[in-house]
Amino acid sequence: MPDPDLGDLDAFVAVARAGSVRGAARLRGVSPSSLSEALRRLETRLGVRLLNRTTRSLTPTEAGRHLLDRLGPLVSEIAQAVDAVNGFRDSPRGTLRISAPTVVTRHILPGIAIPFLAAHPGIVLEVEANDTFIDVIAAGFDAGIRYEEHLARDMVAVPIGPRVQRFVLAASPAYLAGRGVPGHPRDLLGHACIRHRFASGVTAQWEFERDGETIRLAPTGPLVAGSPDLQVAAAVAGLGLVRSFEEYLREALAAGGLVPVLEAWAQSFSGPFLYYPSRRHTPAPLRAFIDFVKARS
Repeated sequence: MPDPDLGDLDAFVAVARAGSVRGAARLRGVSPSSLSEALRRLETRLGVRLLNRTTRSLTPTEAGRHLLDRLGPLVSEIAQAVDAVNGFRDSPRGTLRISAPTVVTRHILPGIAIPFLAAHPGIVLEVEANDTFIDVIAAGFDAGIRYEEHLARDMVAVPIGPRVQRFVLAASPAYLAGRGVPGHPRDLLGHACIRHRFASGVTAQWEFERDGETIRLAPTGPLVAGSPDLQVAAAVAGLGLVRSFEEYLREALAAGGLVPVLEAWAQSFSGPFLYYPSRRHTPAPLRAFIDFVKARS
């Protein structure tokens, strides 16, 4: 039996870790058909099925699990050895994959990613806007950006972007003229409110803070949406009050389409963090990004 091709072994590890051919292909930047063909060759050469195939996912067989347990660390060591060569270049090269919340990709990363890429022309940055709480490392990312309450355990966290952000409540002048201006958070229970729904299906509560007092509400209204753009547009049109990241509301507030409400109760919170595994070897593109972020803090 001829020895298996190293590329086919690497393809098997990638697919087994991703749980699907398409997922592994997306992370590797290759076609699904090329990975499927690599798996077919490997199983043919070994004479054993390595993956159980269903319409939704792939899971390792007993033989596949055994091979993955042995191969996984070796593939990682090879990747680290190749990446270590980056240390001999004048500037690092490679791909850096980051998962971040939408608000970060829209309002924080542009001011960081653009000058970073200008300073490191050999690096390709892949950013996925994702508001769900995924295991970014298991999903094939080098690092993630999240807020403090959602940081994964056993990770190194580096502050990135503004250190204080706010949730702001606002409404259009026309809405407030017709319905009145709330004087206290509990008054919102008698108002039309535009609420946010997460990808998980959970609808966000509204929280307000002042002088150590916290009030949580679940107001009602004509619109529940996962799109901040839709929420802001609806509020500008006079459908109700909206509570969102200050960054999302800033343009409408500056233009006069919205006015702040209950400013004394605006909730402040810590800015986001870049986080990554506390492993012995950090890929050169990620190390360059970490150093860049730290230098700007």
